[in-house]
Amino acid sequence: GVSAQIVPWNFPLQIAARSIACALATANTVVIKSPELSPLSMALMVEAIERAGVPSGAVNLICGYGHDAGAALAAHGDVDHIVFTGSVATGRSILKAAAERVIPCIMELGGKSAGIVYADADIDQAVASTAIGIFTHAGQVCSAQSCLVVHNSVHDEVVERLTGRARGLSIGPGIEGHDITPVISAAQLDKVEGYCLGGSQAGAEAAVGGRRADAEGYFMQPTIFTGVRPDMAIAQDEVFGPVLAVLGFDEPEEAIEIANGTDYGLVAGVYTRDLETAHWTADRLSAGQVFVNEWFAGGVETPFGGTKRSGFGREKGQEALLNYVQTKNVAVKLGGGAGGRPGG
Repeated sequence: GVSAQIVPWNFPLQIAARSIACALATANTVVIKSPELSPLSMALMVEAIERAGVPSGAVNLICGYGHDAGAALAAHGDVDHIVFTGSVATGRSILKAAAERVIPCIMELGGKSAGIVYADADIDQAVASTAIGIFTHAGQVCSAQSCLVVHNSVHDEVVERLTGRARGLSIGPGIEGHDITPVISAAQLDKVEGYCLGGSQAGAEAAVGGRRADAEGYFMQPTIFTGVRPDMAIAQDEVFGPVLAVLGFDEPEEAIEIANGTDYGLVAGVYTRDLETAHWTADRLSAGQVFVNEWFAGGVETPFGGTKRSGFGREKGQEALLNYVQTKNVAVKLGGGAGGRPGG
């Protein structure tokens, strides 16, 4: 049937490509709603798809604001399936529209993802991976490592090394090869800085950063907060900026409780040299995927999706294809007589 795909602004090409591929591979057609903050990516992608010889009408594009174009697409009577990546609030509205017609959805609604650093972890590895996990794309990644839960015996060392690394990051346009690139808009910059100011007012301490950068454009300083309590907004909400909240723990159960103590369940991580500890922890983390010793581990072959308010359904991997097909049972009687039993 027709798969409506409402694409976010942070990774429009990547996210659209993996969904379009699944839809076409399973003989469905696609209508994409481009993100209003980055619409040209989808326009160029659809042009490339046409040049590649994909039949006309197999992949279609509409542009516009979410409350107009996106809402109309989600409610359209000819849509058989919806894929959405975005906020919980918008996802809830789309689910209501889908419920009216009882059609399936794939929902990726963000995350608040924590990495747990055990006392035996390779500190160099944990620090390098965490920096990538939170500062890539200025933290505007649904699966960003926005919390770090560190064993108190190595807490100060980890913070010191992370702070030093953050201070050495360059700020500027990504096209020029800088480490900290801009956030998407002035409104997003205000939001991220507001979370930082709120964190300071709540009692957390910015070991580095905490404010917008002194540069032309929508740049936020790479920020690391210590003294964070689990109930603080910077430990609970998806900030979507280069802001890391660091919390300490003594016992493994405490670390699990902190990591699981949000409404989200998209990604989690474990840093340890002990594989048994890694699996023990992964089994107890409420997340759709758990990275061990490397944030963003895996590739297009690994299933991606969340639990709790992070949504449901899987993208990437062979599991993604199952979202685009229906299981049909055809039962054939091969012998004589009648012995069927009702099953539903």
